[in-house]
Amino acid sequence: MAQIKKHFLRARRAHRTRARLHGTAGRPRLSVFRSAKHFTAQLIDDDAGKTLASVHDKEIEKGTPLEKAQALGKLIADKSKKAGVETLIFDRGSYAYHGRVKAFAEGAREGGLKF
Repeated sequence: MAQIKKHFLRARRAHRTRARLHGTAGRPRLSVFRSAKHFTAQLIDDDAGKTLASVHDKEIEKGTPLEKAQALGKLIADKSKKAGVETLIFDRGSYAYHGRVKAFAEGAREGGLKF
């Protein structure tokens, strides 16, 4: 049996999650990407194929990875409010709702986003 690569399994999990999600202009998709070093998030309007707002953990100076993720959640909430977005769809991709992904979502909810 052929060995299945990690990136293939990750892409398959993400496809399973994203198959049920579709962002619109009124309710865009909040997509997260997590790596060993960095964390990024984007507000995406899938109908128009445009990114409305994005954040990267390089924008946060200090803190643990969990603190940075929570601060990024608050930052994306501010940017999305400036773009006129209050409600959205949370797209965790292939990642479990745990750790940095959960801290980011909680920070976004504290910032006033509804999902």
